[in-house]
Amino acid sequence: MNQTIVFLAASLACGAVLADEIRDYRAEAAAMLKRDFKTKGIATADRLHEDGVQAICNRTSDHPPKAVAERLEKDQLDGVRYPADGKLMGDWKAGEKLAQSGRGMTWSDKAGVPGGGNCYNCHQIGPQETSFGTIGTSLYQYGKLRGNTPETQKYTYAKIWNAKAFNLCSAMPRFGHAGALTEAQIKDLVALLLDPQSPVNSK
Repeated sequence: MNQTIVFLAASLACGAVLADEIRDYRAEAAAMLKRDFKTKGIATADRLHEDGVQAICNRTSDHPPKAVAERLEKDQLDGVRYPADGKLMGDWKAGEKLAQSGRGMTWSDKAGVPGGGNCYNCHQIGPQETSFGTIGTSLYQYGKLRGNTPETQKYTYAKIWNAKAFNLCSAMPRFGHAGALTEAQIKDLVALLLDPQSPVNSK
């Protein structure tokens, strides 16, 4: 009888530990953010919204089933809005300033003021940089290696507009999709990457 009681007590203790281990920490964290994050200026609470694509990546540790990823990547690519004038490249000099700027989209910024691309935070861009992030691949000589064909321009524009169109769980922001960068800004970044005169493509 004593052994049975000991066994039941141990089982209940294990059950309590397991119940604690399977708490939904994701839901608790989301609830905490929603409780504590308040709209201030242009930094609105809707930034906490997790859309369907991001939810799939979050819940599969960025490894969704291949068929699901391919279908959703196609959906994301279909949603890219290309310029009505058909021109995909702007001013590389403006693009360089944009790539090196991390300003914008904070509570103290005014609505409608274009933000920076913050590209240097994840990528090497030009040969003169002494500090840059390595989360993303190096962009140095991007155009020199890939050429400046219409297809390359279209790919580059779409990649900046919505990187998830090519890699569903990419860590790169969906700049155009999210409205973080304007069409003109994305054109300038495409020029920075592809124009032969850009420092990105220098020797």
